[in-house]
Amino acid sequence: MSDRLTDRPLNGRIALVTGATRGIGRAVALGLAQAGAQVVATGRTTGALEELDDEIRAIGGSATLIPLDLKDGLAIDRMGGALYERFGRIDILIGNAGVLGDLTPLSHAEAKMWDEVMAINVTANWRLIRSIEPLLKMSEAGRAMFMTSGVARVPRAYWGPYAISKAAVECMVATWVRELTTTRITANLVSPGPMRTKMREIAMPGEDPMTLPDPAELVPHVVMMARADFTTTGHIFDFRSKTLKPMVD
Repeated sequence: MSDRLTDRPLNGRIALVTGATRGIGRAVALGLAQAGAQVVATGRTTGALEELDDEIRAIGGSATLIPLDLKDGLAIDRMGGALYERFGRIDILIGNAGVLGDLTPLSHAEAKMWDEVMAINVTANWRLIRSIEPLLKMSEAGRAMFMTSGVARVPRAYWGPYAISKAAVECMVATWVRELTTTRITANLVSPGPMRTKMREIAMPGEDPMTLPDPAELVPHVVMMARADFTTTGHIFDFRSKTLKPMVD
């Protein structure tokens, strides 16, 4: 008989995943549920959340659905209190939701688009940290991960708003790591690289998606980093090289 810890290494842990209705977020939510976690899934579309719930139930998992527009900062603030009342803690936080914005010269970027990218990619994650940190502290082993991109460190023409927002996320998480040194919380970044997602299709419309990894291929690595016995913190996991590197050299 197989070891239950091996089969369901996240059994009994509670995982909050933002942007869980498609792409990497959906794959991660399903993978965490498969590994035994109780998934709290957020997304803007109720119908898509319900479809995810059906898939999680089909694999024997359990989910709590939270329709959420990440531009609604007050809703993020309230979420922490609501989750405390429901669960008393959060063990795993996956800050996945993000938007690409327009690929355009910085001098041509529209202010409305810029504000939306920063609101969702940066400010929402800051508010998420502020709202959920107390719940992670109540876990015996709080684990937080945020998605980043190689363009945060290697700027690319026309990718300004997205790249700048991801650079801000990296600095924010690196700062947070230094504030968590006396806690049981670890915080890391995940850099998936090019993947078969809608965002990548929009960014690279002529690319053959079948040449790219499926988001499900990233999931075992996220599950590993979500385990209570994974104690590395302040690192970036690069999916393409399958390596962990310190956020700051």
